[in-house]
Formats: sequence, structure tokens, C-alpha cells
Amino acid sequence: MKLDQLLSPDCTLCAVQGKSKKNILQQISAIAANKISSASAKELLESLSKREKLSSTGIGNGIAIPHGKINNSERPVAVLLTTDKPVIFDAIDDKPVDIFFALFVPEDHCQQHLETLASVAKFFSDKENSKRVRRCHSATELHQLVVNN
Repeated sequence: MKLDQLLSPDCTLCAVQGKSKKNILQQISAIAANKISSASAKELLESLSKREKLSSTGIGNGIAIPHGKINNSERPVAVLLTTDKPVIFDAIDDKPVDIFFALFVPEDHCQQHLETLASVAKFFSDKENSKRVRRCHSATELHQLVVNN
């Protein structure tokens, strides 16, 4: 699934205050809960936290791709946010994270889940994309950058 089909403007935030890993995951869950009627913010947070316990989704270079599975949903939902200051996130390179692309995928869409994660990772593996994301000053600018690439 292409990023423009996953990410809506109301699930994109720029320069949010992030106090901790848990706080960021809570913010992401609250945003996604507005799009996923079958799950509460608490359930979404539990899904992300369960995945984080396996290993951190901080992929390095200041980027994290938290993800979780959701029940009773037909389509995946993405949340993209950047923080005003990097947050300690237990990333694989031990560097703090300031770009978070979260993904919630229906329980029975495993293949789609893997393909979507791969496309997000590919987008952010291009250091120029990451630099452009960090230069965004508004949620609208951030959303347009990601969906138009």
C-alpha cells in the first residue's frame, strides 16, 4: 500500500513535544484512535507496547517505525509525527529519535503489514527524505512531502 493511501492529513503532526518513549506512543495511539473506531487509544497503546517489548522499533538515524496489529478493522492506519526535540527511544544505534512513522494494521493482513513496513523503511532509508522531513515546519508541509514521494 502506498503512503498516500495510508497517511491522512489529520494523522500528521509536526514538531510535537515528546517527553519520553511512552509519551510519544500515547500521543500516536490517541491520534490513531480517532481513525480506528474499533479500538480505543488504550488498546492501540497496548498493541504498540507489546511490539516494543520484543525489540525497539527505532531503526536508527533518528527514526522509529512503531507498529501494532488491530482487531476488527478493515484497513491500516498510519500516524506520522516529528518532535521538537529528539526523544530517547532505545533505537538500534542508541541515538534519540525525532521522526516517528507509526502503523496499525488489521490482524489478518500480515503480508500487507510487511510490505507497508518495507515501503516506509525504504522511504526513510534515503537520507535526503529524512533531511526534508526534519526541515518541515507544518503538518501540511510534512504530509505533502511524504505522500508526494
